[in-house]
Amino acid sequence: MNYLITIIGPTAIGKTSLSIALAQHFGCDIISCDSRQFFKEMRIGTAVPSDEELASATHHFIQNKSIFENYTVGDFEKEAIAKLDELFLKSNVQIMVGGSGLYVEALLKGFDSFPEIDSNIREEVRLNYETKGIDYLQHQLEELDLEYFNFITETNPQTLQNPQRMMRFLEVCLSTNKPYSSFLNKEKNKRNFTPIIIGLEAERAIMYDRINQRVDVMMNEGLLAEAEKLYPNKDLNALQTVGYRELFDYSEGKISLDVAVEEIKKNTRRFSKRQITWFKRTENAIWFDYLTDRKKIINFIENNLGKTD
Repeated sequence: MNYLITIIGPTAIGKTSLSIALAQHFGCDIISCDSRQFFKEMRIGTAVPSDEELASATHHFIQNKSIFENYTVGDFEKEAIAKLDELFLKSNVQIMVGGSGLYVEALLKGFDSFPEIDSNIREEVRLNYETKGIDYLQHQLEELDLEYFNFITETNPQTLQNPQRMMRFLEVCLSTNKPYSSFLNKEKNKRNFTPIIIGLEAERAIMYDRINQRVDVMMNEGLLAEAEKLYPNKDLNALQTVGYRELFDYSEGKISLDVAVEEIKKNTRRFSKRQITWFKRTENAIWFDYLTDRKKIINFIENNLGKTD
């Protein structure tokens, strides 16, 4: 029996340090499931583990792509499953860690199957976006699939500003005359592992303080210079990310640097709330306070290994 120890929770809660401790204890690798840490150009603003942390355990899917590549959750699912198949040949316990809920779910449960899209409809949706803008896509989704529109508004509103994702939703709706959400959570791909899901949490005030401190550290480490280097590519999907958007506004003279930093902190706190909303619905997750002794978490995991054999 193979086991995938999965560590979830909001940003800045301590997932990286716990994953390294577990990887060292169980002698295994770490699959990173952070949809922004994939990109090699975005190191500081995505809180990529330090060189020392990366050297402490073997990590996969960190800074392995470029912001210029079109990399989807479906691509990640295929690549991560292939990597896990390889890793399970060496050890029947592996680690996954990350704060990108959709990517975690895709790896644990499989990606939903969707019908083929009519090329004429795809072209029509694209032309409507180019002529009418993102607002048109949003209003169309709200009309054609109110359930899913409300869901992403609550859990991940950034998606509403992502034209590629929004066009995809509409393509499915218009090609099938069914809501996009009707294709979700259907029969999933079988997995060759059993997940053991560990959630980390903290009181909101503590969590927010940790986020504020992390942003200050990022700024001290050179986040502004990183953002300025990336500014010419600011319209790329990968860069529609908290920590960069605000500094792009500063670069354009829209806000002061102090305001930009405060906006990063505020928007990161909002993001963490959405992460909690998403992860709290994860089935069979066991939640621990972020300060819980790692030996207690390790004991919990070891007591659950083999239970389903």
